[in-house]
Amino acid sequence: MQQISDNPASAIREIFGRDKALIGMIHCPAFPGAPRYRGADMKTIYDTCMRDAEALIEGGMHGLIIENHGDVPFSKPDDIGYETAAFMSVVTDRIARAVGVPLGINVLANAPIPAFAIAVAGGAKFIRVNQWANAYVANEGFMEGRAAEAMRYRSTLRAEHIKVFADSHVKHGSHAIVADRSIAELTRDLAFFDADGVIATGQRTGNAATIEEIEEIAAATHLPLLVGSGVDKTNVVGILKRTSGVIVASSLKADGAWWNPVDIERVRAFRAAAEPALEA
Repeated sequence: MQQISDNPASAIREIFGRDKALIGMIHCPAFPGAPRYRGADMKTIYDTCMRDAEALIEGGMHGLIIENHGDVPFSKPDDIGYETAAFMSVVTDRIARAVGVPLGINVLANAPIPAFAIAVAGGAKFIRVNQWANAYVANEGFMEGRAAEAMRYRSTLRAEHIKVFADSHVKHGSHAIVADRSIAELTRDLAFFDADGVIATGQRTGNAATIEEIEEIAAATHLPLLVGSGVDKTNVVGILKRTSGVIVASSLKADGAWWNPVDIERVRAFRAAAEPALEA
């Protein structure tokens, strides 16, 4: 396949020093300014994030993504307050100093510009962006890809070392407005707009992408492919055989619910299940 991006196909190896990576999620509690914030002091919020980070790394994950998942309902990018970037920068810096593994940033909903700022301030290696190119109808409304302005902002920060992992056919939305274009075409657009990795997802949080969709996306890109939803100990080997990594959240939480704390025994069991695919 002709490569239409000058980005290397080895972003996973460059960031993690290996060919396949297990990435855990830090779902930050609601920050001040979010509707579900109920007055918790910042030390409690930061300590909650740190406990999850330590459990994920002790259990065997290779890296983490820090996300403002507690800020439901999520604002559209232009409505996200400065406080979100400030709080997430502190969380990122504290976790980076404590655990020493590669970190990523995802600012919901679809906000790569504050994500780049947080990554630079906190020492993260990559950002995740749910809609990098094209557009779709999300829970939050009409959501446009913001690659052009985000990449210019990254250049302004002199942060070209921070990689972009972008979702293809992102969950929690409808792509009817681009229904005349295939998943393969939507995937190729990510490389054309200089993403460094592609993420396949299911239809919603905790819902797995099908093997057929994973293979369709993989066939359409030279970039490393990850699966970012619905991965657990029962399907991780089959997924890792076809991809360069997985992003795991709900299945590593107590009772398998994303809003619960990380359960270190679930993390250990997941890592043990994934081991055969990591060694292959």
